[in-house]
Amino acid sequence: MRNLNDILNYDVYNRPTECPECGGLMIFKGCGEYRCEDCKHVEYDDYGKVRNYVEQYPGVTSAQVSDATGVKPQTIRTMLRESRLEIADGSNTYLKCEICGTNIRSGRVCPKCEVSYNKMIEEKERQKRAKLIEGFGMGPIGEEGERRFKRER
Repeated sequence: MRNLNDILNYDVYNRPTECPECGGLMIFKGCGEYRCEDCKHVEYDDYGKVRNYVEQYPGVTSAQVSDATGVKPQTIRTMLRESRLEIADGSNTYLKCEICGTNIRSGRVCPKCEVSYNKMIEEKERQKRAKLIEGFGMGPIGEEGERRFKRER
């Protein structure tokens, strides 16, 4: 039977919830490490496995990490895009900035494009708020005009 995580595709990193040794509850301890509250057995999710392997063998490729840990290459790419991992200096392969196409070591956009991307998002939000304000009869910000409702005295 499929569980809720499979249906929602929520658990991308295969987080352990039940201890394989005693069946107890696994408690998150940080950096992908989980410890059983009953028998103290330690398990790692996909991020913990990849992180430990990369720390032990710096400069390895994602294919080597995938082969050694059993973590899917797609999951490793997701970790790189989320800036959980970083490609080593001097690597032959890099990620590409989604805006300008320059080589980056982690994330989705380069630092230069990130600034302009954030400004663009802020401007869109400002425009959205201005439209909402107009919808309440207040008019655009800074515009003078007659009040919609007048208070009787």
